[in-house]
Amino acid sequence: MKLVSRALTAALLLAALPLAAEEAEPLTHPDSAGWEDLFDAELSNALKPKKVWTVEDGVLTASEDQAIWSKKEYDNFILDLEFKTAEGTNSGVIVYASNIADWIPNSVEIQIADDFAEKWANSPGTWQCGAFFGHLAPTKSNVKKPGEWNRYTVRCVDKHIDVTLNGEQVNSIDMSKWTSATTNPDGSEIPAWLNKPWAELPTKGRIGFQGKHAGAPIYFRNIKIKELD
Repeated sequence: MKLVSRALTAALLLAALPLAAEEAEPLTHPDSAGWEDLFDAELSNALKPKKVWTVEDGVLTASEDQAIWSKKEYDNFILDLEFKTAEGTNSGVIVYASNIADWIPNSVEIQIADDFAEKWANSPGTWQCGAFFGHLAPTKSNVKKPGEWNRYTVRCVDKHIDVTLNGEQVNSIDMSKWTSATTNPDGSEIPAWLNKPWAELPTKGRIGFQGKHAGAPIYFRNIKIKELD
């Protein structure tokens, strides 16, 4: 019986190896040309404040610090997009938003920032481009200078989120490890306004984009999504 049990255990471990290897593969930018647009050209499938968000020549931007949201809620997906900063830009891509009226503690924000601006360059790493805002700094600053287009790919699978910026995976998080609302697993402080442990957040919600925050604009285009099984 012991021999059978050991053989069965070994077989199960071997069967799991391909899945583990697949999960560990770095996130690359996909060919998303045939994917669904997150928003249509008229923004008719978006939830947005009036007269704030506009689209011109395929470029989405905002005149105020108010977010735009998908009407649909998503759980497992890959989001692929381009963004362009201005001098001093501080914005974000928002996923798993379960309460858009109070989205800041009820979602995950993947930071967009002009890391060349002194204000953001001297901020904590968890405030810089590619960070999970307030929770996990990127492995490097890989954002381009203001005025140049960047590419973001974000993969969300349950509590695992990966982020690739301009051809390099710069962040990956397992939300289940963030069991505190005040401190990150490494002991660093979480901003007080993010008052819910990410381990407890729903992993289904709306996708959003932060508007003209900190007085500097942000621009988006080619926002594509692929839902995963």
